[in-house]
Amino acid sequence: MGTTYKIMIMGASYGSLLASKLLLAGNEVKLVCLPAEAELINKEGIRVRLPVKGKAGFLEIDSLTIPGRLSADGPAAIAPADYDLVALAMQEPQYRLSGVRELLDAVARSRVPCMSIMNMPPLPYLKRIPGISADACRACYADATVWDSFDPKLLTLCSPDPQAVRPPGDKVNVLQVNLPTNFKAARFDSDAHTAILRRLESEIEAVRFDTGDGRIELPVKLKVHDSVFVPLAKWSMLVAGNYRCVQKDGMRPIKEAVHGDIEASRAVYEWVAKLCISLGAAEKDLVPFEKYANAALSLASPSSAARALAAGSPAIERVDLLVKTIAAQKGMQNDEVDRTVALVDSWLEANRRKA
Repeated sequence: MGTTYKIMIMGASYGSLLASKLLLAGNEVKLVCLPAEAELINKEGIRVRLPVKGKAGFLEIDSLTIPGRLSADGPAAIAPADYDLVALAMQEPQYRLSGVRELLDAVARSRVPCMSIMNMPPLPYLKRIPGISADACRACYADATVWDSFDPKLLTLCSPDPQAVRPPGDKVNVLQVNLPTNFKAARFDSDAHTAILRRLESEIEAVRFDTGDGRIELPVKLKVHDSVFVPLAKWSMLVAGNYRCVQKDGMRPIKEAVHGDIEASRAVYEWVAKLCISLGAAEKDLVPFEKYANAALSLASPSSAARALAAGSPAIERVDLLVKTIAAQKGMQNDEVDRTVALVDSWLEANRRKA
């Protein structure tokens, strides 16, 4: 192994999962988060619980006992130019917040390669996809101006397929992974920046974790793809599952959203896949519906977007609206997608009125 990379991750909740993989491979990671979180992480590290094949319950990875160096700080204390790679792991509306917004702009100006693990693709990433008018998608973002300083060539997207939650009742430095699938990243425009991802991919692949009674391979890998469309495979899942958790009077689990009416779910899933193919994706870039429907059986709680709406959030990531908007650019429309967008709109409107 050569020198270690210095990697900054904006967002300590879901970002802890990526951080744990990078640390196990011996890299140096800085988590950017709230002051109280940073204090706890600097004192006690992070704990990531993973389900492992053939083992009951969860295996806990404690950052204090693994290779790699972890530290955490608030946004004001960070100089992006000190890092080899930046990962964006907050929800899209959080980037407009004071402090976070300024750091994001500093990241753009530093010209350090930046990989997003948000469900909502950063606006400049859309410019890397032929056939999308990114400017016509600005209204889908909580504040599109936060992305204006980015060069699309320095930005890539990594599909956040693994599902993870902070378990209620635990401290904020604990993350539990309920669906241990892989992170799937598109290459950067530049070969040199893509080489960073490829090296991280092979280092993470090579990790064997000592459980005390033997060294085992861990789930959740980083997979790097040449196609810019691979991370868009998540769109079908989000639109057929995550956003269809949102109901008129409350929220339902992802499992129920998908399996409550499996044919309706399949139809909307495949419609979104057809949209991706119309943009230039190949069949092999996408995930077959059966594979997703099977994974959804283990998703027994509502999606993070649905939970945020139920908790009164006035802004969430709008992949539902983005898909509808891009589809309209292609002359495509779907009643179920329209219904979902309208439901989310009405929840947001009610939440904003209360706020």
